[in-house]
Amino acid sequence: MITLEHASRWYGQVIGINDVSCQIGGGITALLGPNGAGKSTLIKLVTGQLRPTMGTVRMLNENPFANPNVFRRLGYCPEIENNYDDMTGRECVTFLATLAGLPSRKIPSLVAESIELVGMTANANRKIGGYSKGMRQRIKIAQGIVHDPDVLVLDEPLNGLDPMGRREVSNLFHQLADKGKCLVVSSHILYEVEQMTKNILLMNRGRLLAQGDIYHIRSLIDKHPHHIHVSSPHSRELAKRLIDLPYVLSVRLMDQDTRVELETREPENFYAQFPQIVLEHGIIVESFESPDNNLESVFKYLVNG
Repeated sequence: MITLEHASRWYGQVIGINDVSCQIGGGITALLGPNGAGKSTLIKLVTGQLRPTMGTVRMLNENPFANPNVFRRLGYCPEIENNYDDMTGRECVTFLATLAGLPSRKIPSLVAESIELVGMTANANRKIGGYSKGMRQRIKIAQGIVHDPDVLVLDEPLNGLDPMGRREVSNLFHQLADKGKCLVVSSHILYEVEQMTKNILLMNRGRLLAQGDIYHIRSLIDKHPHHIHVSSPHSRELAKRLIDLPYVLSVRLMDQDTRVELETREPENFYAQFPQIVLEHGIIVESFESPDNNLESVFKYLVNG
């Protein structure tokens, strides 16, 4: 639904994004990167707020820049706080639905539905000026989905929400994705994104470093050993069996010999053979985890490595 081909955007001598090529389809895609990575520039390009200096940007097979045909099918939830504080939440969503050109007879029901979806029905008639940060976020999402867009771009949508609110909003995003919508979610909070999706776009210094499933990307980082921690009352026996495996680089006993820490460059082979080793030798496993099998490790390796 979104395609960038060798897209670059410069601000004078400053590079916003540089030679970015990618495709984004249905489902939830997380746009990740540190401050200054180029996330905001990419969002402004795909939402039609900026033209690329070089290359092409396509949204729903059209050029998105100042394109009403694209805007009708696009929902946008910006990070910036620029609400109409003297309006109620319902009035704000109604006003923006009217600007979007929705049929006037359908607007009240569509507004009520979108407000209910974001959990703001009880507070819809309060003025936005009295809203908490989390309430403001929910109303911004409501205005972004009121016209049932095919593509929804959200810049830091979980910022300001409490844990329950984050879960509710994440569930809403999954519901939209299950309907075939394309959601692009920009965030810097890695653990929250990891609970939402495994599909990422990782940017740094204006360049696209990686795209795709985080576990597939992690498997390609072969210059960094994969660390695995196993707690067992039979840790010495386990360490003895593991050190003989050809793809295990090192094995250490930790925490008074109650935990085994190992390094491997072939985690898939290890994960496939480990259950067999445990069963054959009657080894009890109390816990099994890998600090490298997560989004934070992928982010750290690609940005700093």
